[in-house]
Amino acid sequence: MAKTSGDIDAVVAGCIGVDTNVYLYGADIDFNVEANFSQNIDCVGQAGGYSSLGFAGLGRRTAFIGSVGRDWHGEHIRHELTRAGVEALMFDDPPGTHRSVNFMYRDGRRKNFYDGKGHMDLRPDLDACRAVLSRSRVMHVHLENWCRELLPLARQLGVVVSCDLQDVTSLDDPYRRDFIEQADILFFSTVNFPDPREAIARLRQGHPERLVIGGMGARGCVLGGKEGVRFFPPVELDTPVVDTNGAGDALAVGFLTGHVLEGRPPEDAILRGQIAARYVCSQRAGQKQLITASRLDELFHR
Repeated sequence: MAKTSGDIDAVVAGCIGVDTNVYLYGADIDFNVEANFSQNIDCVGQAGGYSSLGFAGLGRRTAFIGSVGRDWHGEHIRHELTRAGVEALMFDDPPGTHRSVNFMYRDGRRKNFYDGKGHMDLRPDLDACRAVLSRSRVMHVHLENWCRELLPLARQLGVVVSCDLQDVTSLDDPYRRDFIEQADILFFSTVNFPDPREAIARLRQGHPERLVIGGMGARGCVLGGKEGVRFFPPVELDTPVVDTNGAGDALAVGFLTGHVLEGRPPEDAILRGQIAARYVCSQRAGQKQLITASRLDELFHR
């Protein structure tokens, strides 16, 4: 049974790092020359960064469990989480803080180069993690290798477990098996599943109460549950799409806040997640202001 109390609404567990977003001035990279001119901006990002800051931006009591290095990037992340009011349980990653380089195209698309440093070999302090999880209502977990150790803890404590499978290419991927088996709610990118209905059916197999949400980019969103598979059109805002970093995380944060924390129907929570995702896509790194609860309410009711 899901918990209904605790002094933390949401705990995010997984990857956080400093992203370097490379905004191309031209239509594509010219590999025939040595130098391409671009605008390069650093920011706190990756799935854990966007998700934890997203929950905090909506006014939810938020904690983050993850790793950083003993370097400038790690200190910067600690500072930004503290500034946002996010309680952080951090452990050291000897190779350093996670980094990503995102080549950003003019229409908002990206190519991502991810450096997860030592996440395959890290082991969290499970007693410290249990103490944080025991105060939480929902855990939104990402695919760091050590995160799989938190899954049984959360389930024992009655915490709702949400997992973002990201751009999964095969539903038989053994790396993702633990996450798929132990999640109450799954998010995934449908980029490799043009028709996601079969994938959703497989992800729900043996889990009749499970919700599966697929982000479909410019095509909208899909939700699978007891009522079947439902498709939702994309949300339109007045501002153009310039940067899709953090969109999937905003979708998850908006949905989990609406459905799990506020008790809204899944279809309303999906729309709130879509609005949050579309909102973040209209801003570049360094300028991104994640959506607030009042702004989300305003756009939801317009």
